[in-house]
Amino acid sequence: MTLDKQKITFISISALLLIAAIIMGVMLMDSRKQNVEMQELFALEKEELENEYSSFATQYDELQIRITNDSLQDKLEQEKLKTQQLLEELRQTKATDAAEITRLKKELKTVRAVLRSYVVQIDSLNRVNEELQKENKRVKARYSEASRTINKITEEKENLTKKVNLASQLDAIGITFTPLKKNGKEAKKIKDAKKFAIGFTIAKNITTQTGEKTIYVRILKPDEEVLAKSAGDTFAYENQSLKYSIKKYIEYNGEEQKVNVYWDIEEFLQAGTYKVYIFADGNMIGSNSFTIKK
Repeated sequence: MTLDKQKITFISISALLLIAAIIMGVMLMDSRKQNVEMQELFALEKEELENEYSSFATQYDELQIRITNDSLQDKLEQEKLKTQQLLEELRQTKATDAAEITRLKKELKTVRAVLRSYVVQIDSLNRVNEELQKENKRVKARYSEASRTINKITEEKENLTKKVNLASQLDAIGITFTPLKKNGKEAKKIKDAKKFAIGFTIAKNITTQTGEKTIYVRILKPDEEVLAKSAGDTFAYENQSLKYSIKKYIEYNGEEQKVNVYWDIEEFLQAGTYKVYIFADGNMIGSNSFTIKK
């Protein structure tokens, strides 16, 4: 081979080697660039995964606040702890560890699916609770309305009972109080009186129960003391025991009936206003007052 041919061959080989070196350099630069881009991509993906894991952990906290079911609270707490553990594993994983990031990415899908199922379950429970609360309000409203109706009916019944009792109550009308002398004539002065004659009429009442009735007459002196023959002469009236002056039994048939009773004066009596109260069947059925001179 001549010197010129050798020279040409050398130049050609050198040129080829230079071209190959340039190509290799370009390829190496592209490879390094791709590696940098891949690392940036993995770092970005890792950051996104961390954000999602953090978001899911926060959502578990929010779900726990929305429920009161202890069993469901425990399950949510377990899932939250699992999510936080995966988040910690992700934070300790290098961005270049593609296999581990891929694994944690798959785990994230599971976490997302579980969280979604709990969201649906809790929303369903909350809707049920809302309906129960609404129904509870409706029941309370109906109960309140029923209570008001019952109270109204009870009140009307009580009023009606009072009216019936009042209507059936005996009524003493035309009450008279006459001081009598020893000869039976009316005494004008208290010093001449030996007896008090009390007269009245039991009005007609077809609604009251007929039969034997006990009439009690209370005579109050001007000093408000009750005339009574014995300390044991008492009767029951409005949860108390009252003294009576005169007691008389009558047979009542519903028709108008006149009644006369007498009080024998055996004590010193003063002039002034005397009051007469008449009772029957536990009710005061009449009263009047009279003034007697000295």
